[in-house]
Amino acid sequence: MDFRSGLEALRSAQKPSRGTAAYSRHVNRPAGRYVAAWMNSHGFTPNQATAVSATLSAAGIALIALVSPTWWLGILVAALLAGGYVMDSVDGQLARLRGGGSKSGEWLDHTVDCFKTLTLHVAVLISWYRFFELPSDAWLLVPLAFTVVAAATYFGLILMPTLRPPAAPTSTEPPVENPLRKFLLLPIDYGFLCWVFVLLGCPTAFRVVWTLLLIAATAMLAVALRKWWHELRAVDGLT
Repeated sequence: MDFRSGLEALRSAQKPSRGTAAYSRHVNRPAGRYVAAWMNSHGFTPNQATAVSATLSAAGIALIALVSPTWWLGILVAALLAGGYVMDSVDGQLARLRGGGSKSGEWLDHTVDCFKTLTLHVAVLISWYRFFELPSDAWLLVPLAFTVVAAATYFGLILMPTLRPPAAPTSTEPPVENPLRKFLLLPIDYGFLCWVFVLLGCPTAFRVVWTLLLIAATAMLAVALRKWWHELRAVDGLT
């Protein structure tokens, strides 16, 4: 399939956008669509796209932990992480374009995502410890707490679809999504976090923004946990 045909096929085979944060919906998925169409036209496989995603993400995360922050480092890290995130969208779109993915490919994708999600926050912790002039060592609790929040959020998002009963076919339209919701979800949008690293060369600004994102992500996790609990209690027939 050539590039143009692949692009048209992908435009009609996208995952539902409801519940997706603004960056992933309007930037990452469209960019991934173009890259997936190009890679498909050149014979690349979804697992190769996952490997590229892992390589770009690992490079960016390693730079955070190993190199003293500067303005150019922040831009480089953000670009590497964002590029890795685009490729994370590419592997799934490539799989759909090629007629469906494999269980092993899905496992590889989720495993890479898990490592990426956790090591990003660990790298921030290391960077703060090694290079930042913190007012107090208590600030190190921020990236540590963010690691826990990110892990719990990722686990819930992966587990919940396996626990929900299959949706019954319906001819009714889904409820209209609040237009602000996709922007409120930005604190837990990995792609949005990638670009926050442009502030890495300004340690105070980066530290304050990272802390605010932690607070927002924690609040959103609390809301999600309550929703998931009541949803599964209803599935169990309990109140």
